[in-house]
Amino acid sequence: MTTTAPAATGHERGTAAYRRLGAAMWCAGLATFVLVYCVQALLPTLAAEFDVSSSAASLALSATTGTLALAIIPLSAVAESWGRTRVMTVALAASAVLGVLAPLAPTFGALIGIRALQGVALAALPALAMAHVTREVAPRWLGGAVGLLIAGNTIGGLSGRLVAGAVADMAGWRVALAVIGGLSLLCTVAFRLLLPPALAPPAARVRLRELGRPLRAQLRDPGLRYLFGISFLLMGAFVTVYNYLGFRLLAPPFGLPTAVVGLVFLGYLAGTWASTGAGRLGDRWGRRRVLWAAVLLAVVGAWTTVPDALIAVLGGLLVVTIGFFAAHSLASSWVGRRASMLPDGAPGIAASIYLFAYYLGSSVGGAAGGLAYDAAGWPAVVGYVTALLAGALTLSLLLRRIPAP
Repeated sequence: MTTTAPAATGHERGTAAYRRLGAAMWCAGLATFVLVYCVQALLPTLAAEFDVSSSAASLALSATTGTLALAIIPLSAVAESWGRTRVMTVALAASAVLGVLAPLAPTFGALIGIRALQGVALAALPALAMAHVTREVAPRWLGGAVGLLIAGNTIGGLSGRLVAGAVADMAGWRVALAVIGGLSLLCTVAFRLLLPPALAPPAARVRLRELGRPLRAQLRDPGLRYLFGISFLLMGAFVTVYNYLGFRLLAPPFGLPTAVVGLVFLGYLAGTWASTGAGRLGDRWGRRRVLWAAVLLAVVGAWTTVPDALIAVLGGLLVVTIGFFAAHSLASSWVGRRASMLPDGAPGIAASIYLFAYYLGSSVGGAAGGLAYDAAGWPAVVGYVTALLAGALTLSLLLRRIPAP
């Protein structure tokens, strides 16, 4: 017989409430990331449909990640005091409705505007969802619950790309976005029906003017500054590779169909393994040793994609993906741990800054990568990605000199 855990301990594994919470957060992650990244598989189609360059087409993704980055710190800080369940429901519903409206956009500018609004709507969700799981689940079962949330994030990002690419190949990009919007609505409804009543009380009200001190405390620490920089550079490089590889594979000498090109996103599955494996290696050998090696691995993968041989391109993409997810996993886990050890540390604020840098890197770095592709094709993209990863590698090596707080 299953029971609900008392508020003092949180939901225990095996209870009906624990299973409902895990399923609800899986749906939230799926709904969020299926919307954010679905257009990545459609960038070549949008470029042709609206007669814009590859760098301009990438704004369909950069607009969402850019506004998400700008809004994530203030919204993450104040939204929890408004009620986690209420805010997550409203955010998912608003972004899903915008997703249904996106295929009706009459112009490219209108589509970009809708995508930008989706970024604002979703901004509080990544940090708020993690906070909700942390406060609602008994500490000894937190790892499994967080794993479900991350699984929903990963599968959402992957399925959004695959579904959008396959549907667009058969029925066009508008139908593809309509299907994605409908899927997000269904996930939102399922999230709200499954989510059990909150056990933990609402957080104390936070005012935006009170954020200055904890923000300054995080930014004063050189170790955290390096980690935030690594987040920006890593994501800029990674999203550039996936944004513009589709353009290359659709063009000669490859000339692959859109649906087949969409399958390259299956490489994301290697990221799940890499994240877990890197965590174990970091525990065994130390994050300081493993982080720079993961970034270097991504550089090797980028250069492997240069030859016009499909096996080299796909193999290199897989290596880039493994290197990125390994480095991202190590850096993101290091942020919370380091922030919690600082005298004025605030792990939640530090995580929000890390995510700000992450999504800003996706927006700015990904758009700038399109300028390189427009100017000189794939070799220029690899050179640009190498420059970003070289910056991340430098910061990773500098981290080895920073003593623990």
